[in-house]
Amino acid sequence: MSVSIARRDHGAGIAKTALAALDHLHPVLARVYVQRGVESPAQLERGLAHLLPVDALKGIDTAAALLAEAIAQQQRILIVGDFDCDGATSSALAVRALRMLGAAHVDYLVPNRFEYGYGLTPEIVAVAAERRPDLIVTVDNGISSIDGVAAANARGIRVLVTDHHLPGSELPAAAAMVNPNQPGDGFPSKHLAGVGVIFYVMLALRAKLREQGAFAAGAEPNLAELLDLVALGTVSDVVVLDHNNRILVGQGLARIRAGQGNAGIAALIRVAKRNPANLVAADLGFALGPRLNAAGRLDDMSLGIELLLTDDPERAQALAQRLDDFNRERRAIEDEMKAEAMLILDEMALEEGADLPVGLCLYEPHWHQGVIGILASRIKDRLHRPVIVFAQAENGSLKGSARSVPGLHIRDALDAVAANNPGLLSKFGGHAMAAGLSLAADDFERFRNAFDAEVRRHLGPQDLCQEILSDGELPAEALSLELAETLRAGGPWGQGFPEPLFDGVFELVNRRIVGDKHLKLVVRPPGSEQALDAIAFNTVDDDWPAEVQRVELAYRLDVNEFNGRRSAQLLVEYLEPL
Repeated sequence: MSVSIARRDHGAGIAKTALAALDHLHPVLARVYVQRGVESPAQLERGLAHLLPVDALKGIDTAAALLAEAIAQQQRILIVGDFDCDGATSSALAVRALRMLGAAHVDYLVPNRFEYGYGLTPEIVAVAAERRPDLIVTVDNGISSIDGVAAANARGIRVLVTDHHLPGSELPAAAAMVNPNQPGDGFPSKHLAGVGVIFYVMLALRAKLREQGAFAAGAEPNLAELLDLVALGTVSDVVVLDHNNRILVGQGLARIRAGQGNAGIAALIRVAKRNPANLVAADLGFALGPRLNAAGRLDDMSLGIELLLTDDPERAQALAQRLDDFNRERRAIEDEMKAEAMLILDEMALEEGADLPVGLCLYEPHWHQGVIGILASRIKDRLHRPVIVFAQAENGSLKGSARSVPGLHIRDALDAVAANNPGLLSKFGGHAMAAGLSLAADDFERFRNAFDAEVRRHLGPQDLCQEILSDGELPAEALSLELAETLRAGGPWGQGFPEPLFDGVFELVNRRIVGDKHLKLVVRPPGSEQALDAIAFNTVDDDWPAEVQRVELAYRLDVNEFNGRRSAQLLVEYLEPL
């Protein structure tokens, strides 16, 4: 795979009016903001008063009325979630909020990935019916659950769907439905995670109960206490951090830093060896989220939800430790699967320039169903092309997890494959960059060819070259702890609002391997005496010529904390010896 560094507009083309509006900020931070579409200070506001209005979501009034009725009549409410981090945080938030708002009978059910698969299926409705719910509330799923909602309706169980996934051509016959991506919804942001959707529903419910006088005898519940759950689920689901999501995530991080967070999240922070006072969005996505996800990948996400529901610090610590153990096991499985995948790719001579799949499908019968999504993401990052990794499921079927690259909407590609090959896919769903699907094992080769053909309709050779977008070069004097801390505080950064990335050529002072797979560098800007630590994770330099004296880096300027000492360091995203 070829890699090129392209610089974002950082010169005459940058809007002077936008820069002028941000002239109270550090000039580097102001430039970074403008390069991400920020045109005024209003787009940087983080107060809850600047959230998009609740009533802009289609169907939310009906949803609130349905829930208010259930509370008033002391009906049994069952939350049905998903088995990933967004689903776990959505489930925990729904249970906590409903209890705060007076619901007497609230429980949750999360499908086991290996027994039932994703969503509100008829099989899950049968399991749910054993608890005799009056109302099922889906969180982070349900928009595609046509048969599941029909099965619930047939049993006399009403369903409220809350979801954020893209709908298909048919919608479920639910009693109420809240999803910013459903047809006819005018909500300005289409990027709420599942946990963001259910948070908005709970805000609407509180407003409905307020109208009914439910809080006349005392203070109404403060739902802002749940924003740490919203932040964790939003970042972990890699949705676009538009202004609305940045407010939600920023507020949640502020609560965590102030020690006001969920006991389970605090325990996850401890086992991940992070400092809560300095926690950033990347810590949610790369340290906390994977540990919570490990429960759903290897065992049962109920463990993760229980962690987020407990207020007992000792129980939270014990549950977080179990999740940390699961995550270590998950990493070992992933490493083994990745090594096997690399052997398959070597045999396919993918990196030798052969005419091999642009849409790549990989499958080994013994691969772990809970880890295929991570493996697909790793291979996609390495080869910069759409990847689907499959594992065996029940009844001779295969489950696939897909990851895409810019230029290909992966769910739309699967939709096209299904339309052109009736009966090939038993089910599929997802987003632009990630999706899941199921098919018969005997149809793997047929699907692989159809998928590659569809991908080739959208992507050419130029799309398979990874382009790293840089915010430009920093002068030596800007490579400071002060700027590193300024950039860190300038977030939250994430999908669609990427953390600042810079590039430049440095003199190489020293290099060594640490932790078996990380490359530690000491570098110096040309003509400067200032030495800087730099680290490239999961990188080795076996192929470097011994005489290398300079290196080109694409890096993030970050704060390194070690033994109470804080210093600037470069987190290397890409390097090339010169």
